[in-house]
This record gives sequence, structure tokens and C-alpha cells, in this order.
Amino acid sequence: MLRIRYTKHARHKFEVLRKHGFDVRPEQVERTVQEPDMVVNEGGGIWIAQRRVSVRHVLRVVYRKEGDEIVVITFYPGRRRRYEGGIQS
Repeated sequence: MLRIRYTKHARHKFEVLRKHGFDVRPEQVERTVQEPDMVVNEGGGIWIAQRRVSVRHVLRVVYRKEGDEIVVITFYPGRRRRYEGGIQS
């Protein structure tokens, strides 16, 4: 299993989201990368892993691979209906 490292921005994102009422834990970010529902190749070595975290939301994690590490650049919640092709909940 690859080691997961966070950029300074990604580490700060935990606090930013918590202030907005969306509490994300490191375990959720890591599970999203390790066991995603979907992965999108954005090109240029950037990937987005996505995983459902609630009835209405997914967690999207933007990362890149560097040797034996996954570097989490940022992450954000998204509405399932936007990222899962029109799913209504």
C-alpha cells in the first residue's frame, strides 16, 4: 500500500470544511483514495478519487502519485446528483 502525504493546502482544508459544517476526517480521505467508487484521470498526473460519504454527498480527493507516495492536493464534498450522473436522493 502506498503512503499518503498531504500538501499544506490539504491539511488546512480539514479546518476550512469543518468551519462550513462538513467534518471530514483523514480516515475518510485515505479510504476514498484506497477504495474509491470511481477514479477520474484529469491528465498531467492528476487523479480524482470519489467515494460516497452520505445519502446526498460524495467526497472527491485530488491527488498525484510520486514514487511510492500518494500526495493529496485537496479534497472537497460534492453533491451526488452532480457527480454520479443525475442520481436523485
